[in-house]
Amino acid sequence: MEWSQLLSPKRVRTDQVHREKKKTDLRSSFEKDYHRIIGSASFRRLQDKTQVFPLDKSDFVRTRLTHSLEVSSFGKSLGQNIGEYILTFHKDPAFTLQMKEDICNILLCAGLIHDIGNPPFGHFGETAIREWFEENLGKLTFHGDPIEKVLNRQMLADLCHFEGNAQAFRLVTKLHYLVDEKGMNLTYALLNTIVKYPVNSLAIEPEGADIRRKKIGFYYADEKLFREISQETGAGEYRHPLTFILEAADDIAYRTADIEDAFIKGFLPFSAILGEIKKIDTGEVFQAFEKLESLYEKAVSRGEEEPETYALKNWIVRIQSFLIACATEGFTENYESIMQGTYQKDLFAGTNAQELMEVLGYLAEKYVFTTDTIYKMEVAESRILTFLMEKFIAAAIKYDDPKQKMDSIDRRMIAFVSENYRKAYHRQAEGKSEAEKLYLRLLLVTDYICGMTDSYAKRLYQELTARI
Repeated sequence: MEWSQLLSPKRVRTDQVHREKKKTDLRSSFEKDYHRIIGSASFRRLQDKTQVFPLDKSDFVRTRLTHSLEVSSFGKSLGQNIGEYILTFHKDPAFTLQMKEDICNILLCAGLIHDIGNPPFGHFGETAIREWFEENLGKLTFHGDPIEKVLNRQMLADLCHFEGNAQAFRLVTKLHYLVDEKGMNLTYALLNTIVKYPVNSLAIEPEGADIRRKKIGFYYADEKLFREISQETGAGEYRHPLTFILEAADDIAYRTADIEDAFIKGFLPFSAILGEIKKIDTGEVFQAFEKLESLYEKAVSRGEEEPETYALKNWIVRIQSFLIACATEGFTENYESIMQGTYQKDLFAGTNAQELMEVLGYLAEKYVFTTDTIYKMEVAESRILTFLMEKFIAAAIKYDDPKQKMDSIDRRMIAFVSENYRKAYHRQAEGKSEAEKLYLRLLLVTDYICGMTDSYAKRLYQELTARI
């Protein structure tokens, strides 16, 4: 893979290229992507979507919006480090200062939209949608035939392996109606970067060693577009190199933020953090336990009212810098294999940060994600999403099908769906077979539900079940 091709500024709507050459607008193509994203309603909705704690009333705890801003910031920092490495060590004779700037801007944008397709209620929302399809597809019929016999294998696999990453690609390319059906019409380099798993639902290997096959990266409905994009950038069937950097930025953001938020919420005691960190041997580069302990002692000596809070917040900032350095090392040490498409791990593998990242994940899992409080929230969230899936899927199966009659409830359920999403369905359904149209109508439901904020999903459920 070559950077001159990987950083493709091409867009689906080609007439945009001519507008971008106007001398009155000095922004690069990737800077224009940034302004399109932050001005979009889809991006704004992230302020009311869960990161860890659903519908939290605290103004400190992170939402998807604040998480995305953090990922964007870390991504840009990593881009600066890695771009400078390529220049300094002449890893690519054709690499320029402008390319370094382009990498930073692409990662800045990718961080903002990497979670833009996630449904309400965080990652549990993805699980709830997947499980609904797994449990109910075998019970649904279409014209008297089981839906499992109507849809092809990939369509069925798409639904049972529903994934927010694939939904993000779909949202920004086809569902965000600004000018026309081309979505946000973002650059190919950016679109390729946000696809963490460049495989379809029939090629995933969740338990395999290759990180790019862990989950689905795009749906059957969007595969043709993805193939066009990845061919243009030269990434082909491999991960775009910037995807590794985006993933590292995401890992840094959520692993450290989960600890800080859990501590502030009272889920995670300071003593537990100190105890687990104490077990780590991170080498001479960074002594995690000593840093946290010394910061606590400093806070006590200074007479801070909340020495534990002071120590943890300052420690989080320090380990974020450490993790950025380690991710940079992970990329530069494996530069050749990443550019050849053969690297199969994340950027922290084999670095001084690997064990620290594992401990941070363990702490969040033990003290937050598997607690009764979170479990109770998730049970309630599952009930909301299950109800919405049942009602909207039942209506969608009959929608736009002259052979089936919709009753009054079906018509009302479809009326709730965003007009933009319904228009997108009709554009995509033109000339398609009955099976493909049915598949697209099922995606219409997930498109709509994924576009909901946490508050809207909860409110709609309450209104439809008369729970005021």
